[in-house]
Amino acid sequence: MAKPDRHADIAKMSFEDALEELKKIVARLETGEGKLDEAVDAYERGAKLKQHCEAKLREAQEKIEKITLTGPGGTPEAEAFDA
Repeated sequence: MAKPDRHADIAKMSFEDALEELKKIVARLETGEGKLDEAVDAYERGAKLKQHCEAKLREAQEKIEKITLTGPGGTPEAEAFDA
């Protein structure tokens, strides 16, 4: 029987919410307080949050368009962002 994904809620989080939780986890881990298994769980959740934030950033980057003015009349033209 498959274990339910304890981190399934992350997929529904906004970038800002995920980043805020990730910051809290990092701060908690940096203090070194708590039990080892709690720290391992927090680290695993932090890794999932980091992956989620990176995916959200990639999605946003793909949507960004660069506006350029072309031609003698300065006609605006949009082209895809090229990283």
